[in-house]
Amino acid sequence: MMDLNIATADELDEVPELKGHGFEIVHYRDERGRFTDVRQLEEVPGLAGKWSGAEAAVSVA
Repeated sequence: MMDLNIATADELDEVPELKGHGFEIVHYRDERGRFTDVRQLEEVPGLAGKWSGAEAAVSVA
């Protein structure tokens, strides 16, 4: 299980549902702070409606 709050963009890109969005996820985290819920991926530009299933591979600690 990968933690959204410490994973690198390259690590996040390894999750099929997040592939190609690692940079945006890390940028969102840097700009807005730590994730408190995996569902916040919906707020990341370009991921709305596309990240379903990623909760099996990522979490927040």
